[in-house]
Amino acid sequence: MAVTPSQARRFSSAIGDDAVHFGDRILIAPALGREDSRSMSAYTSFFHAGARADLPAPYEEVWVVLSGALRVGAGGDAVTVRAGDFVHVPEQAPGIVEALEDTTMVCVSVPAH
Repeated sequence: MAVTPSQARRFSSAIGDDAVHFGDRILIAPALGREDSRSMSAYTSFFHAGARADLPAPYEEVWVVLSGALRVGAGGDAVTVRAGDFVHVPEQAPGIVEALEDTTMVCVSVPAH
């Protein structure tokens, strides 16, 4: 198991050529993963306008929207988050995430995955 460095580390929110495609409308660029940290993961994600994904995940997350806008949740409980906003997505939260416009966000999840 990798040892977590004892100094601050800088990560970019840029989406590069090494991004993982989630379907054809969502890109994910990992920054901090299980191999780097036992306690959390972090990545940047880009959603093309109209992209949708199911929410339920076996970990909780905080998303910080850098640009664009997302609709997150289920039905009448869904919230809209825009650039500068952040949202807490609990473990196994029901619903979907939908990009209302091209959107870039940074996600931190616990535990690491």
